[in-house]
Amino acid sequence: MELTTALLYLIPTILLYILFKPRSKNLPPGPKPWPIIGNIPALFSSAYPMHVALTNMARTHGPIMILWLGTQPTAVASTTEAAMEILKTHDRSFSGRAVRMSFRLKHHIKYSLVWADCSEYWKLLRKIVRTEIFSPKMLQVQEHVREQKVAELVEFLKGKEGQVVKISQLVFGTLLNILGNVIFSKDVFRYVGADGDKMQTLIKEMLMIGAAPNLAEFWPIFEEFDLQGLKKRCNQRFSEVMKMWKGTVEERKVKRNEEPKDMLDVLLLNDFNDAQINAVFLETFGPGSETSSATSEWALAELIKNPHILAKVRQELDQVVGKSTVKESDLPHLPYLQACIKETMRLHPAAPFLLPHRAVETCPVMGYTIPKDTQVLVNIYAIGRDPKTWKEPTTFKPERFLESDVDYYGKHFEFIPFGAGRRQCVGMPLATRTIPLIVSNLVQTLDWSLPDGKLPQDLVMNESLSLSLALDPTLTVIPKSRV
Repeated sequence: MELTTALLYLIPTILLYILFKPRSKNLPPGPKPWPIIGNIPALFSSAYPMHVALTNMARTHGPIMILWLGTQPTAVASTTEAAMEILKTHDRSFSGRAVRMSFRLKHHIKYSLVWADCSEYWKLLRKIVRTEIFSPKMLQVQEHVREQKVAELVEFLKGKEGQVVKISQLVFGTLLNILGNVIFSKDVFRYVGADGDKMQTLIKEMLMIGAAPNLAEFWPIFEEFDLQGLKKRCNQRFSEVMKMWKGTVEERKVKRNEEPKDMLDVLLLNDFNDAQINAVFLETFGPGSETSSATSEWALAELIKNPHILAKVRQELDQVVGKSTVKESDLPHLPYLQACIKETMRLHPAAPFLLPHRAVETCPVMGYTIPKDTQVLVNIYAIGRDPKTWKEPTTFKPERFLESDVDYYGKHFEFIPFGAGRRQCVGMPLATRTIPLIVSNLVQTLDWSLPDGKLPQDLVMNESLSLSLALDPTLTVIPKSRV
């Protein structure tokens, strides 16, 4: 019945599109779209993943180009200069979010930090997160917990000596525990035991559903029908995840800490209701664990594939920490390790398009006009591999960051893995601590070999784009204690 109704809606939609197709003047160049379906065939029939396909298109159509995904326009910025105009010069004009249809759940977008527009509530929430949750003081208070969680990962891997492990799954679980302690001072992942990875499974499934192509994003008239059932499935996972922390929230409401020790304390102190708390919790667990896990996996893979670089990292670690476990306080004294992490983020950005922006008003960019409500993608994958900016752009070369002051804080637009401007990732202060802490301890305490006697140069480094820019196939390795 729903399909029949949807088809009845489609006929007048096609007629209206043909008769009243937007004819905005001075649009950026782009590939010629088909009627109704736009440029969808060019993207989804490409032999390359979408981030590579769009990078290739930009070489033909320029630093800012327009694509039509169904009836919806999408502008893609693919150079440092284009990114600066979007995220700095016209930051306010492009501060909206193009929200994935599957994530448009009841009481979620309204209270979302990731997906909501820059409302007064959004500004308040962002201020609280920055100044009270991811503040230097709170991060310092929780430093020992992060070190403990990483130590537990290392100990588990030592117990797996000689066995094949999937590193991303274990790092993802470790990050969930780090975030669980940030959120409500509890672990949520167990390395062994029944339901040990239930939270991990639910969050990954929800993110996978949200990332799946949704017809309603190309033809919004279909939104109310949920023809693919994606929103329903996403909502089911959200409900299951919420149950996992409901008891903790209710318990804390009754017995609050006198001094805020975690995110839940801060939110309750600011009188957040259950729906607000659920939205913040979900967005902290989800993107934070997935992107940091992907970056950690890429970093370890690059070090394994490049033994001479791995040797330099270990030499630095030996000089600074000796045979001790790496602590967060050691990280500022490990410039070559930090350069390896930055180089990983440049070459393999976890979010190659950042999160999609939306034009809240019609705005000029690089001499062209971007109409109001256009989705805007900043292709930091293309920017990070631009030969005009980077020498040997496809080579893993950490030394490039030792020879420059380029950093990821949003001021150098040739390198913005966390974005820039008012929509910059608020979790950056935590991510820039946890990723190098995990990677440094994995290479300092463990040796790594590949299954079936493969040599480092045999390691396959293909990319796939779903939740994040993932290593394909996922990294399977054999750990061995170095001590």
